Amino acid sequence: MMFDLAFRADLDRLLAWRRDVRHFTTEPLPPGLIDTLLDRAVCAPSVGNAQPWRFVRVVTPALRSAVIAAADAANAQAAEIYDDETERAAYRALKLHGLREAPEHIAVFCDEATADGHGLGRQTMPETLRYSVVLAIHTLWLAARAHGIGLGWVSIVDPAAVTRLLEVPPAWHLVGYLCLGTPVEDAMTPELDRKGWQARLGPAATRFVR
Repeated sequence: MMFDLAFRADLDRLLAWRRDVRHFTTEPLPPGLIDTLLDRAVCAPSVGNAQPWRFVRVVTPALRSAVIAAADAANAQAAEIYDDETERAAYRALKLHGLREAPEHIAVFCDEATADGHGLGRQTMPETLRYSVVLAIHTLWLAARAHGIGLGWVSIVDPAAVTRLLEVPPAWHLVGYLCLGTPVEDAMTPELDRKGWQARLGPAATRFVR
């Protein structure tokens, strides 16, 4: 099946407007939208059709507060890796998560003990289970953007701490902690590029022929 030019143009715009969002309004998402987005997320491919993704919607205020505290602590610790005071100050000036404002938190785990898929395709590369979860997150990201919803992937959290807080099975490995909500603003350029932290790399830096 080939999609028409109008669809491909819309897809190009969707990919360009997919951004890591850190600035959210506190407005709740429409009822049922999270389930709709997760239904789209599981259309992602997975190794051996194992479908190892496990989505935990975090709604308990005490748990959300604990995750925010853990993220703030990890953020403060991460700032200390920069020896240069100017760079450290630039890091601290970045807004690296929107956990306080975002109406939705979703922790995404990989079930590494799943029997589904019967081990197909992951004997030599077992990490493909986690890659499958990453693909589900990206699919969720695009689906959210298509609905005008922003998604932020919060990487400044300790996976072990989140796993303990959420009391999930020990074989579940945290792949991503996500916040979702209505963006305060839309921008095609990544925020870290706009803030002068890191510009997009050109094709010559990322494409090779052998």
